[in-house]
Amino acid sequence: MAKLIVVSNRVSLPTRSGSRAGGLEVALRAVFNEFPGVWFGWSGRVVLRDAIETRTISGQNPTFIVTDLTAADHDEYYNGFANRVLWPILHYRLDLADYRLRELTGYLRVNDHFADELHKIIAPDDTVWVHDYHLMPLAKALRERGHRNRIGFFLHTPMPPVEILTALPSHERLFPSLCYYDLIGFQTETDSTNFARYLVSECKYASRDLTTFLAGGRSVTLGHFPVGVDIDEMQNWAARGRDSPLVQRIVDSLGNRAMLIGVDRLDYSKGIMPRMEAFEQFLVAHPDWRGRTTFLQIAPRSRIKIREYVDLEGEVSTTAGRINGSLGQADWTPIRYINQSYSRTALAGMYRHARAGIVTPFRDGMNLVAKEYIAAQDVADPGVLILSRFAGAAKECLGALLVNPYDKETTAQAIFRALTMPLDERKERYRTNIENMRKNDIADWGAKFLGQLNEADSELSLFADFPLESNSDDTPERTVTPRQRLQS
Repeated sequence: MAKLIVVSNRVSLPTRSGSRAGGLEVALRAVFNEFPGVWFGWSGRVVLRDAIETRTISGQNPTFIVTDLTAADHDEYYNGFANRVLWPILHYRLDLADYRLRELTGYLRVNDHFADELHKIIAPDDTVWVHDYHLMPLAKALRERGHRNRIGFFLHTPMPPVEILTALPSHERLFPSLCYYDLIGFQTETDSTNFARYLVSECKYASRDLTTFLAGGRSVTLGHFPVGVDIDEMQNWAARGRDSPLVQRIVDSLGNRAMLIGVDRLDYSKGIMPRMEAFEQFLVAHPDWRGRTTFLQIAPRSRIKIREYVDLEGEVSTTAGRINGSLGQADWTPIRYINQSYSRTALAGMYRHARAGIVTPFRDGMNLVAKEYIAAQDVADPGVLILSRFAGAAKECLGALLVNPYDKETTAQAIFRALTMPLDERKERYRTNIENMRKNDIADWGAKFLGQLNEADSELSLFADFPLESNSDDTPERTVTPRQRLQS
């Protein structure tokens, strides 16, 4: 029986109910509700090379298959190339990319290891869906092992323009390998267009519509599939979380103060420090709000072995401490800065209580926190979303107050507007956001992608009469069509 095989760097093994789930887990949970299958990825274990194991962890659906990595693999592939090169480049931060050829080699080696293990379980009629920047070359490795299955790829991060992609040394070894997938999915149309420009300008691949390309004798299709949230589930969590002991303690500690909330993984792409500084500017410009509002910033630590993240933690902590020291009072702390995770139910309860959610990344693929904040609101008395125009969610959350995260003064003005906005306007903005979000509900996201993947035609017949320059070295000036190539 055909199955769906989902592949990602990490898998989310079953845990106790209510635990904090990452964006990928939330998105895929709805997919596996509709499509039985396997979730394959790294086990989270680092072992000696002769101790590497790949094992199956049975579940009702999906079945989990996980494999180990060595310390060198993890350091070069994950800490190295994936998160010190690809992550900053995909988030437009060329200044933070630290490229080393050795780490690219490790990145390719781990992708080959994944391909070797997947080779053992893929049946001819299985569909393979690969996720995120860690595994860009995986389809190429699988094709080299003879697999002709439908293989799709979804990038959860942004895809920057060609001018940034080409700044990566050896970019021509990496990004064109995405064309071994049948369908490449992005969060926004801008991301899809950026990669289309790369394929045209750098790879010289032919296309009729900048959506389907002829690449190395096969076709690949690009599409955008915005990830959503389960709105009804989020509303139920918010109703339960609002009355939870934790949220009640928070509410009691605030007194009658209005709460603003930010929830982000501690990452330089999230714009946490300038967000705090914008809140500081708001308090300076509107001193009557001092003692009347509190900003709760939840920022769990991540990638603690990477220097840039260690430095960031120190900078954000220092900024929060400086603002609290200069503006705080004996009975009031302006910023509550917390480095721990909370359950989704607790967060939903906090979202519902917050007068405004501040989501101001410098660049983000989607940012589900923005959508979760909206979905958690009380319809009768909703809060206001302050959202970076550079988050993918800005394409749908048209009722948000859109800001430039680099412009702290404008963000400060948005905070004041959110706190003083009349109820009727808050309701109207909430309705606009919810209506747009329901068009891309999480339950439909996977079905849309997999439906298009199954319709994708990787054969040259799509370009049968489309003139292309021959790739043959001995006939450099002869123009042929794919139909002629097929007939030959």
